[in-house]
Amino acid sequence: MTPEQLKASILHFAIQGKLVKQRAEEGTAEELYQQIQDEKQKLIKEGKIKKEKPLAEITEDEIPFDIPESWRFCRLGECIDLLSGQDLPSNRYNDKKEGIVYLTGASNIDDNGQIIINRWTTTPTSIATQGNLLLTCKGTIGKTCILNIPEAHIARQIMAITEILVSIEYLRYFIEISISNLQSKAKSMIPGIDRDTVRGLIFPLPPLEEQHRIVAKIEELLPYVDRYAEAYNKFEKFNAKFPEDMKKSILQYAIQGKLVEQRPEEGTAEELYQQIQDEKQRLIKEGKIKKEKPLAEITVDEIPFDIPESWKWVRVCSVGVTQTGNTPKKSHPEYFGNYIPFLGPGDIQNGNVNYDNQGLSEEGKEYGRVTPSDSVLQVCIGGSIGKCALVDREVTFNQQINSIYPLISDSKYVYYVLDSYYFKDYMKENSGGTATPIINRGLWDAIVIPLPPLEEQHRIVAKIEELLPFCERLVK
Repeated sequence: MTPEQLKASILHFAIQGKLVKQRAEEGTAEELYQQIQDEKQKLIKEGKIKKEKPLAEITEDEIPFDIPESWRFCRLGECIDLLSGQDLPSNRYNDKKEGIVYLTGASNIDDNGQIIINRWTTTPTSIATQGNLLLTCKGTIGKTCILNIPEAHIARQIMAITEILVSIEYLRYFIEISISNLQSKAKSMIPGIDRDTVRGLIFPLPPLEEQHRIVAKIEELLPYVDRYAEAYNKFEKFNAKFPEDMKKSILQYAIQGKLVEQRPEEGTAEELYQQIQDEKQRLIKEGKIKKEKPLAEITVDEIPFDIPESWKWVRVCSVGVTQTGNTPKKSHPEYFGNYIPFLGPGDIQNGNVNYDNQGLSEEGKEYGRVTPSDSVLQVCIGGSIGKCALVDREVTFNQQINSIYPLISDSKYVYYVLDSYYFKDYMKENSGGTATPIINRGLWDAIVIPLPPLEEQHRIVAKIEELLPFCERLVK
């Protein structure tokens, strides 16, 4: 149950006579109703309120719920006087604090029911007085406040309710629980409700003393609702964050060698590393990749956490072929087409790839950077720095993306390393630029990553893919 639903439940109990006990000595609502009608007639005779057309009798079908025997249903208009607001032309109000306050609409009432004053007028016509219940009735429908200043002119977006022998606070809580009902009856392009809609509301009337006790009980309970709201919001934040934290923990355990056991028969990462270097040398000799400059030795200070003895710390570029993307010249439209996907940062979302957004022609492919299927692409510039994905086909990509095609390694394992918070946090912390963060290719290539034996990589990937669906279910 949300805090809003909890508060609504309290108010529903209140207007159904279920929040406090009834007391016979407090009389009946029928007696109060007659007193209200007598008082209305007196005020009409004295010229203090206007006589209005009679309201329709309440039919059986209109009764929304049961109420105690000592209560009665009536129309709201039978218990109040309702003042409609009137707009003033701009030459009749000011911001110099001259005259009385002028309230124009919902913007003058904050979320806590307090008045925001920013206009005044010396020629008021629709004047609400202290203690009136203000109700916004056009645009934003249903904001309320009890006027706490001597008087104010109200615009036509506001109505002012004057109670007649009824608790104004009880009225306010009744209006609050009736907002959805009022909103459902709004008319026109800019939603609005008229006087008849408000006056015609079915109003559950308790004896006056019971109204005061109901208000006291509501105000006793609302601080608990506020405390509940604090706890609820913290819990909601925790729930929203928990799946992501769980994924973070799974990937961190994976790259620290804590997700699956090590098996001596699977060899060591040192052996795998030498196989990778031999393969790179073969590709260089065949002219398929370029010779790279020697990598710096990994220092103790660069190692972020412990890994199993059978693993090895390596630099990103030492486990595959890396490159930065490129965009063919836009002055050559013939370079663009649908021969091969051409990816930008926006095409990588939550590990998925949109291959259909844009592409290069067969001719344009010669001027782009091509990487084969099973390559890992990672955004290295801008607000989405760190986003990455594993491609399932040959693609080209722009200069905001780096790629690695792993050699004799599990591409999915390399993807999960690059998608880990360790790796992405390192990228962000070491990115240059001012407004736009960027990590250059040389620095990206040199980031140290943990390398397990190949068979263990496969088992790690299998375990990750067994666990991650549970994180996705938690989001739903």
